[in-house]
Amino acid sequence: MVVTKYKEVKLKRSINEHRLTGQRNKHNKDPFPIYTVIDKQCKQNREGDPCFEISPHEAGYSLIGAFVETSSFGSQFYNGRKIKDQPEIDMLYLQGNTLCHRRVYSYFCDISLHLLFVQFVFSSTDPNSPPVGKCSQVLMDLVDMNLSVLNGIDPFDLHESIRTNLNELTGGKDQHIFQVEKLNLADKEAAQLHMRKYTLDICALLSVSFSFWPFDICFSICRCAVLWIWGRKYDFLQNMTDKTVPRALLESETRDYIDAGVLQNSPYFSVLREERDIDLIISLDFSDGDPFMTVREAAETCRKRKIPFPEVNIPDKDVKKPKDFYVFKGKNTPTVIHIPLFNVVNCGDDIDSWRYKYMTFSGPYNAEKISKLMEVAGRNISNNRAKLLKHIRAAIGQKHNKQHCD
Repeated sequence: MVVTKYKEVKLKRSINEHRLTGQRNKHNKDPFPIYTVIDKQCKQNREGDPCFEISPHEAGYSLIGAFVETSSFGSQFYNGRKIKDQPEIDMLYLQGNTLCHRRVYSYFCDISLHLLFVQFVFSSTDPNSPPVGKCSQVLMDLVDMNLSVLNGIDPFDLHESIRTNLNELTGGKDQHIFQVEKLNLADKEAAQLHMRKYTLDICALLSVSFSFWPFDICFSICRCAVLWIWGRKYDFLQNMTDKTVPRALLESETRDYIDAGVLQNSPYFSVLREERDIDLIISLDFSDGDPFMTVREAAETCRKRKIPFPEVNIPDKDVKKPKDFYVFKGKNTPTVIHIPLFNVVNCGDDIDSWRYKYMTFSGPYNAEKISKLMEVAGRNISNNRAKLLKHIRAAIGQKHNKQHCD
């Protein structure tokens, strides 16, 4: 089983309206697709099972084992009975939702382009015309603040710029709602929640005191981007009485599903379900920062939940200069092969520059960047082809022997 996270590297030129259930019988040779998201409320409240998976057959919570047929995911259920049928989601929606944080980044970039266009077309020297320049600057600073927080950069200077321009736009009114301390960027979740409220407050103030249709579009996009309601679906477990399911999942009408990378950048837990009886996991990791964070966190979570997983020990020197192939084994556990995207074999001494060039939050890649990335990633497979085949054959042999003994 290969574990990696779907990553968008180019703009789609057509709308994919196919349904995931249509792929049920198309995987004799192709990999079996499992899309993963996380339950936002479970993560924030630290209760229940945040790991949610969607395959051609079923959709549901990986760790507690609560599922519904994929064709019914999104329909409304009450006590296990479908009361409102909804069409099955298409691939465009599914892939978009699993990339939500990159989508948020893209939306903010789109706002910036829209604002530049508005500023160019509608700016005027007429003193009675709308103050397009200052309002544009506030919104562009607001966009940059959100992007800074997503990238872990202190946005305080942008906040000061917003305050100055708002003071001129509103005559000093309602400034008290923006008297905020510097963000604690170490707590990413709290910082992003703060920016969501901050963004909504700014948009609310501007929409009341400054009505101009091009900016109304920007206000709407900002609200949608920070609230992210596209991942909201009916809770198919509502009002059921199963004691093995956390109460929160039984009481809510809807759940919000967001990018799985917010919790775990590699979807280990969807393949570690007991029913899948996995013998070998090949982890193609492209996390920003520590290239071993995902496998370490997976091992720790498995230890707490008593899920079979090998012990993970990484030499300290390998964190900054990882090799291109790691194997973790244990007794009665799957074998885990871990391959960091950028490593000393395919990048030499330029690992940091490669990481910077392909950081998590960045604009769309052009053809040249895509080609270079594919070349570097491809070397991880071609350079280790013999070792991969060796471990795959060993896993097949162990499976055969186990079945023969049983």
